[in-house]
Amino acid sequence: MITVLFMANTMLPLFVPEDLAPDRLVRPLIGVALFASAYMAEVVRGGLQAMPKGQFEGAQALGFGRWQMLRLIILPQALRHVIPGIVNTFIGLFKDTTLVAVVGIFDFLRTVDSARLDPVWAGPTISTTGYIFAALFYFVFCFGMSRYSLFVERRLSLARDR
Repeated sequence: MITVLFMANTMLPLFVPEDLAPDRLVRPLIGVALFASAYMAEVVRGGLQAMPKGQFEGAQALGFGRWQMLRLIILPQALRHVIPGIVNTFIGLFKDTTLVAVVGIFDFLRTVDSARLDPVWAGPTISTTGYIFAALFYFVFCFGMSRYSLFVERRLSLARDR
């Protein structure tokens, strides 16, 4: 991820015309999007490969075209199976956003650092308090995403069992 961020930050402006060069904030965003989309594509590909061949054959026997088959039969079943992988990818992506600090973008943890170093905010406990708050923020967000994915999984499995 760090390599992709460096490449997006330094090489991307060289590949586009100068008047269309992306902003300094957009370059790491493009790198993170490319990195996350590769992982997401692998998760979805795994779900598609896990589908039994009979599903494809049944859709063809019903006269569905390729896009109808994917949209109406295959993808709904495959995406139901890959919900844990999708949520895992999203949680990892959320935690990886702190890596944009490597290329000089101000993120949540750098805000805590700047508050710790600012003489107006500096105090004996500001460093500890700031990092504990950041850790709790990340934990609550990731735990909430994990719990929501369990809720969605249970809901979809109940809908399938009806």
